[in-house]
Amino acid sequence: MVLCLKLLFGPTAAIFLSAVVILSCFTNVPYLQLSYTDVDDLAGRRSSYLAAPAPAPKCDIFRGEWVPDPDAPQYTNETCAFIQEHQNCMFYGRPDLDFLKWRWKPHGCDLPRFDPHRFLAAVGNKTIAFVGDSLARNHMQSLLCLLSKVASPKDVSVTDKADPNKILHYEGYNFTIYLFWSPFLVRSEEVGGDRSGVFRLFLDEPDERWLSASPHFDVVLLSGANWFTRESYFYERGELVGGMYVALNFTSTLTNRYSHRMAFRTALRALAASRFRGKVILRTLSPMSHFEGGAYDAGGDCRRTRPFWANETAPMGGVELEFYTSQLEEFREAADARGIDVALMDATAAMLMRPDGHPSRYGHWPDEKRTLYNDCIHWCLPGPIDAWNDMLLHMLSDSS
Repeated sequence: MVLCLKLLFGPTAAIFLSAVVILSCFTNVPYLQLSYTDVDDLAGRRSSYLAAPAPAPKCDIFRGEWVPDPDAPQYTNETCAFIQEHQNCMFYGRPDLDFLKWRWKPHGCDLPRFDPHRFLAAVGNKTIAFVGDSLARNHMQSLLCLLSKVASPKDVSVTDKADPNKILHYEGYNFTIYLFWSPFLVRSEEVGGDRSGVFRLFLDEPDERWLSASPHFDVVLLSGANWFTRESYFYERGELVGGMYVALNFTSTLTNRYSHRMAFRTALRALAASRFRGKVILRTLSPMSHFEGGAYDAGGDCRRTRPFWANETAPMGGVELEFYTSQLEEFREAADARGIDVALMDATAAMLMRPDGHPSRYGHWPDEKRTLYNDCIHWCLPGPIDAWNDMLLHMLSDSS
């Protein structure tokens, strides 16, 4: 800044150079990774630096640290009936509970604690759809638990209890939550027979189960990553074009990086082309790399008892980084296309710091006679992903 002032006010400084220096001074702010939700406004601010002081930048709620919070958690497994057994770490005897005593604190600002009254006021007469895999369900169940201090929903699902798709209605607020099991976001089918767990992915066809209902939604929260690491065949325009971990009778360079990117592209473009007029929130991936001492199927586990600090967190790499990057790039393309109102919930950095928040072996009893891997993918409830709903409330309040 001293250099900028000298150049700006020095006797030999040219007016043009001064203008350039002013721009460089004010644009040399700390890196705020991928805050794309207001591109036009940002461009307007840059062009007006010489005419008026720049307004204070909006808080980037996605960059910060986990700080101690003696008042956490806001619920327990005894006060919330919506916790799925595999994420019920307290019920299954997790001995350390210090992992509950943290909250997410953005740099230079604050993210208020989730307020169920404020949330229900913001979503009254509205509908939110969670679309994705079991982590989308994990997210929704966290929301249900946080709201349970105020109200409980009525299950108005039109399918049987075993169906993973759910419709939950809060009668006093006319607020409805939909959950759509759609781990690939696009149309998919299991090969079946003796090839259980192998899928056909139709990468240019959105999953009509959720897309056909989208005109009724005010908010669609899209997420997904983990299932793209499974054995899959890729189809486009009805033709087989590649695959991952499967044998093909032709040469293809397409990998799960491609299938993941194309699934998000197809989902976002389909929403833009449909009668959907609400808001899309793309939640970035939850870490897949918290296994230590081996892979998930080779004894890997996550036994840490406190968060990482930002300077302890190893950079993402490999498929995890590729997936994350493609989500950001597809979000940018959708935002630039202006076909839909789209926002980014960039929760990845915060969750990379929480290797302590997974169920590990505390999602089941140790003597259960079945093959169960240590769970370092989902999150304990209560637990770190309650912060996703702090973020969600901030984003919905901010947009309104």
